[in-house]
Amino acid sequence: MKHAREDYNRIQDPGHKIPEGEPVFLLRGQDINAPLVVEYWAGLAKKVGAEENIVQAAIEQSSAMRRWQNEHGAKIPDLPPHDMY
Repeated sequence: MKHAREDYNRIQDPGHKIPEGEPVFLLRGQDINAPLVVEYWAGLAKKVGAEENIVQAAIEQSSAMRRWQNEHGAKIPDLPPHDMY
């Protein structure tokens, strides 16, 4: 599994469901854009025929992100200093 951010490479897939080297993209609840992006993804998934359970799971995750932001705040995406890699 290859993250878009090197500092997220510590996030692992213990069940090995994601092949080695497959790119992944992680959205955090603190990212001000994340809820909207997840909702958009859900709409696209539905449009191409994804099963309703995965669409609903995405909608629920988006709602959870919004609740989290209301409680903890949100911020614009950023990268850590290069020396943290």
